[in-house]
Amino acid sequence: MYDHIGLKVSNLDNSVRFYNAALAPLGYVLCSKDENGAGFGPKGAPALWLYVQKDAKSEGTHIAFRAPDHAAIAKFHSEGLKAGGRDNGGAGPRADYSPTYYAAFLIDPDGNNVEAVCV
Repeated sequence: MYDHIGLKVSNLDNSVRFYNAALAPLGYVLCSKDENGAGFGPKGAPALWLYVQKDAKSEGTHIAFRAPDHAAIAKFHSEGLKAGGRDNGGAGPRADYSPTYYAAFLIDPDGNNVEAVCV
């Protein structure tokens, strides 16, 4: 539905480390990076952009990434935790969303709620 999204981050290196680890199991890679920002997405097609803003204060943006299967969601969660994310809901079914909804949630280094989901 969207072409790309941009998030303001206070520490680019911390955010790149987190998103690199959390998004790799979903098939996304770091497509570009310079001192001002970084782009992630399928190879050659960044759709998530991180922009440096030293005084970035998140108000809790939520972003959900499609995952190919339950194993990728579990790996998203475990790798994201290792890379500095905080747990906001481990991999599992979310029957209150829909009967087939399966997801995991992390809080990124800037306080954003990041989800991996397959339905």
